[in-house]
Amino acid sequence: MESGDSNPKELGLYLANALNKYGILYCHMFEPIEKIECPHSLVPMRKAFNGTFIATGGFDREEGNNAVAEGRADLIAFGRWFLANPDLPKRFELNAPLNKYNRDTFYTSDPVLGYTDYPFLDSSARVSS
Repeated sequence: MESGDSNPKELGLYLANALNKYGILYCHMFEPIEKIECPHSLVPMRKAFNGTFIATGGFDREEGNNAVAEGRADLIAFGRWFLANPDLPKRFELNAPLNKYNRDTFYTSDPVLGYTDYPFLDSSARVSS
């Protein structure tokens, strides 16, 4: 099912400003993965929102760091990458390769498959340049 709005930018600004009225501490927004069509689409909402702004949606290590450094977000959420890489902060620190995630195992009733079976980084991994 697809959904949309006739004016998503205005709707987003309205929502960010409405959240401010209630003293909401953080706002977690999804940046469209197809950034070619709408790069940095969350910037107006980030500027409007007074609390901590968390962005997610297709960010890799470099893009996430850039988004925070450029003030497009305060924090970046890496949902799929965290599922596939239980040691994601260490991998980012070492600039180590990431496990690929398997969408077929997302949201299944199996308590192990896809959530706890991804391998940890080999302890002998070295920093990449």
